[in-house]
Amino acid sequence: MHENLLAGPPPTHLPDDPEPRELLAQGTPPAEVAARYPASSLAWAHLADEAFERGAAVESYAYARTGYHRGLDALRRNGWKGHGPIPWEHEPNRGFLRALHALARAARAIGEQDEYERCTQFLKDSSQTAAQTLG
Repeated sequence: MHENLLAGPPPTHLPDDPEPRELLAQGTPPAEVAARYPASSLAWAHLADEAFERGAAVESYAYARTGYHRGLDALRRNGWKGHGPIPWEHEPNRGFLRALHALARAARAIGEQDEYERCTQFLKDSSQTAAQTLG
């Protein structure tokens, strides 16, 4: 049996953390969910979305950056080596991917073009489905 040395890294699948997702689905305010589950990228992504919708781009940027870094920590703990697929189809990955999208969006809104481009490319490289779904 031979290993394909040209193949990329395997997809990273974060472990499920259903409590924050369920609370958000039930209408619990994202700030309450983030305070209770500060490692949840999904809660921070929701906070970023709310702030952006209010026109608070700097606040959205801060929330998105927090969710992004919490997600990077989780990815690394689960074997991610800095590149490779992070499938949108695996629901526990969506918090990180949503935070990454929110970070790109907020970066563009505050004039951080380099970061916008980097995050947009990172999202596409991680999951084409996420990039298409999130816009």
